[in-house]
Formats: sequence, C-alpha cells, structure tokens
Amino acid sequence: MTALRVGVDIGGTKTEAVVLGPDGDIVAQLRVPTGFGAESVVATAVQAVTSVAGDSLDQVESIGVGIPGAVDTARGRVSHALNLGVESLDLGAELTRALAVTVPVRVENDVNAAALGAFHLLELPATASMGYLNLGTGLAAGLVLGGSLWRGSRGAAGEIGHILVDPSGPLDLDGQPGGLEVMASGSGIARQWGTGESNSVTAVLDAADSGDTRALDIRRRLFESVATSIRILVLTVDVDLVVIGGGISRLGPRLLGGVDEIFDGWAANSPFIASLDLPSRVRLLPEGSPVAALGAAYLGGR
Repeated sequence: MTALRVGVDIGGTKTEAVVLGPDGDIVAQLRVPTGFGAESVVATAVQAVTSVAGDSLDQVESIGVGIPGAVDTARGRVSHALNLGVESLDLGAELTRALAVTVPVRVENDVNAAALGAFHLLELPATASMGYLNLGTGLAAGLVLGGSLWRGSRGAAGEIGHILVDPSGPLDLDGQPGGLEVMASGSGIARQWGTGESNSVTAVLDAADSGDTRALDIRRRLFESVATSIRILVLTVDVDLVVIGGGISRLGPRLLGGVDEIFDGWAANSPFIASLDLPSRVRLLPEGSPVAALGAAYLGGR
C-alpha cells in the first residue's frame, strides 16, 4: 500500500489541499472556496480532503490542516478565527468524525504550517534553522529549527506583529501604537492609506514614487518594519535564513530593494549589524507555492 499524506490550508476565501507521495512530491492538488462559520469550515475541509484524495483516501497515513487563529495543537482546537466566523471549534475531532478515519488529523496555525512548508519546499538541510515571515493581511512569523516547528511555551513564538517599535506610530486594531503589524501588513497599510483601493500596498508605493508625502511616510514605515522583523528573527534566534511569504512578498525586488537600503544604513553605523550580513539571509518565497497546505501535510509524524 502506498503511504500518502494530505495537507489542507483553510484561508479566508479559499482552501487549498495537496496529497504528498512517499517521496514528498505533490501528486494531487486542488482549491475550493471556503465556507463561513464553524459548520461550513468543517464541510469545506471535508470536501477538500475527500476530493483531493479521491479513491486513495484509504492509503492516507496522516491529515494535516493549517488554519488562521489560535490553535491548541494538542487538542486540534481552533479559536478566534474571526475571518472564518469561528469562535471555537474542535476541528481535529470534527474532521476525524466526518471523514470516518483512524489516521491522525493534526491542526496547526496557518503561518506555522506555511513555515514548515517553506522549509521543505526549499529543501533546506535537516539541521538548518529558518524564520518564515508572513506579510499578508497580518504580520506574523513561524520558526523551524532543526526541521521541527518551534511554537514556544504557549504557542506564541513568532507573533512578532505585536512587537511595538514606534510609540508615536499608527494604532493597530488591538489599540496599541506602532506595532510591526500595523506598519507592514496589508490591513495595516490599508488603514493608514484609507482610500479604499483593493490593493493599498501597490497604491501606496505608486503614490510614493510620484512624490506623495503621506505615501512616502507609509512606504518608509513599511520598509523599516520589514527590515526590523528580519532583524528581530536573526537577533533572537540567529536563524540561517528568513523566507518572506504572503501577498506583500509578491512585490519582489520593489520590496527587497527598499529593505536592503535600510540594512545598508544600519550596517554603515554598526559593525556588529554589518557582521550579521542580513541581506544574504533573506529569500522570497517562490510565487504560487501552496506552502501552508504542503506544511500541513508534513505535520503528520512530526
């Protein structure tokens, strides 16, 4: 019997699922819309697993799910996934019952799952350490140390979006000023810009290129905060590599060019920071990679 692993990434609008073969290659992949509310989220996950596995469901040795919100990995419970309409859900148990499977169903925060997926996608050595910086609607990081996720004592490792770096900066949704998330996430930049464009980050960069003073300030905060996030991951854990993913990462050189300028300024003023060689330790995630679903598939047995 061929041993297969299924990974599911439940997002706010879409759910991706993959099947991994014994060699770790993706042998099946699909995307379906995500339902809203606890019952619909479970139904979406069931649809994704049964559709992507098809007649091979009996050959699946593990099922992993990445989902936004606070996740109790020991119990498979997710809470406060507000963009999914989920306040509290025993997702692992519900999926085990609905799928009628005896294999493990493991649930993980979506950024942690993406971190594990990026580690495997980039084929890093098992001994390597990596920080995954997700710049999307929010800002958070995942840590993979020696091939395994590092969650911390209470699961808060990597929640660097809540680190305050500018007491006079804009207010985040939690009421605190100048956090990394409000300055370098899609939602934070949209609140700062406040014009309602569907892609506020690109709109801000375009306006900054045209000399708009307010856009220049927002762009500066974006570049500084991304650079600071990388610096925090390197200085606290000394990871070999920081991989940037999420929607903002699609800006590519437009983002990294601004971040590298910040690095250069720091290095010019500090021999110690220069010795860290921050630019060489940053990599963009390949665009279109289903890293959260891939990482979820690797949750089984790890």
